[in-house]
Amino acid sequence: MADKSRLSQRRRDKKEKEEPEPAKNVKEMKEKVEKPAENGEAPQENGAEAANGEPKVEPMELPPFEIIPGDRIDPFAFKFQFKNVEYSSGRNKTFLCYLVDRGSADELLRGTLEDEHAGTHAEEAFFTQCLPNYDPAIKYTITWYVSSSPCAACAAKIAETLKAMKSVKLSIFAARLFEWEEPEIQAGLRSLHAAGCKLRVMKPLDFSYTWDTFVEHEEEDAFNLWEDCKDNYEYYQEKLADILQ
Repeated sequence: MADKSRLSQRRRDKKEKEEPEPAKNVKEMKEKVEKPAENGEAPQENGAEAANGEPKVEPMELPPFEIIPGDRIDPFAFKFQFKNVEYSSGRNKTFLCYLVDRGSADELLRGTLEDEHAGTHAEEAFFTQCLPNYDPAIKYTITWYVSSSPCAACAAKIAETLKAMKSVKLSIFAARLFEWEEPEIQAGLRSLHAAGCKLRVMKPLDFSYTWDTFVEHEEEDAFNLWEDCKDNYEYYQEKLADILQ
């Protein structure tokens, strides 16, 4: 109990010392752009002025959403998105690194998917893009290394998929837990566990393995774990164990 209290105190002290990272939530950006003027009218284009004489903001067109498949991840993106900090402001993407073993060394599949927490998420896209021709006669052993655990909607869809695809065995190793305090998130994680999915927080060695296997870097580029990696792993793993018990 004393160790847990000291860990919580260190996290509060660290939060007070560090400046928060700017949030880049796509949903918040969209709501800000689409918010009407105070008089109830939509913002006008071409430098039109509001009632108070100030120029109205010209609407911005958001880029189309897409799932980005690949073979390896940019090293800077990995170090930011996979960092297992408790406060994850600005980390509004999901990076999913996958291994698919179909019982033969010649058929081992490896790759990555990336999303922006909008539209179809990487977890759902995996089954349509990376496992489109599911064969129930083949046993699939699938391992995911993800930057954050699934949201409630994705957890429900993954659980349904695992129930339908009886020959799929899925393990999910997450760098951090996504909004783990929310009841619907906890219910989603429990539904995954009940569907036979193995859930675990990424250990320090998992980050090194993911760097070597899925990140585009030079051979001489050594990966150095951040200072609190082990403490943060233990913190998240304890939370996950409490949720799944």
